[in-house]
Amino acid sequence: MEPHRWLPLEANPDFLKQLGIHPDWQFVDVYGMEPELLSMVPRPVCAVLLLFPITEKYETFRTEEEERIKAKGQDVKSSVYFMKQTINNACGTIGLIHAIANNRDKMNFETNSSLKKFLEDSLSMTPEERAKYLETYEAIRVTHESSAHEGQTEAPSIDEKVDLHFIALVNVGGHLYELDGRKPFPINHGETSDDSFLEDAIGVCKKFMERDPEELRFNAIALSAA
Repeated sequence: MEPHRWLPLEANPDFLKQLGIHPDWQFVDVYGMEPELLSMVPRPVCAVLLLFPITEKYETFRTEEEERIKAKGQDVKSSVYFMKQTINNACGTIGLIHAIANNRDKMNFETNSSLKKFLEDSLSMTPEERAKYLETYEAIRVTHESSAHEGQTEAPSIDEKVDLHFIALVNVGGHLYELDGRKPFPINHGETSDDSFLEDAIGVCKKFMERDPEELRFNAIALSAA
């Protein structure tokens, strides 16, 4: 069977509004990873989305990381909302769902919010069941498609192979988690706090960049209080 395939998504700020989330929170660009540039990001920050290239170096690291965690184990709180990615090019939307789902207590949703309904319906599901549910959830797919068409650059063809990928970094219960639907589980990157979360998350982003020093295609956006 052909895999589900969506148009690749840009970091479109209207996407939150279209999903029925009040504008108390907004996605803002992180212009650089130095302290003075991070100080320009409005606080508090409750999630960071990282866009990065999937390269051979990264894929080698990903396989090694998975084997290491399976051998050693890690602590992941049961309250972490995590879903797998089964739809090609849906990583932007899944990153956004991860960011909102793990901060849903801070969000104000419109009563008819399609994302609120999706989260309520999928809360008791497994990561795999959530992925399957998203495949059939028309309201989010339609919003994703219209948002992809509204990006600043022309949307690529739906069949085009895109080697850029979004992940979400969130703080759940004082731990920083990397949520990537291509991975079998969340990655616990250690302790964090509301005050240090942005700097801690950017520290994780820097590791991605250090693994691929020749690559320039990295971009971070923060989910910040408006």
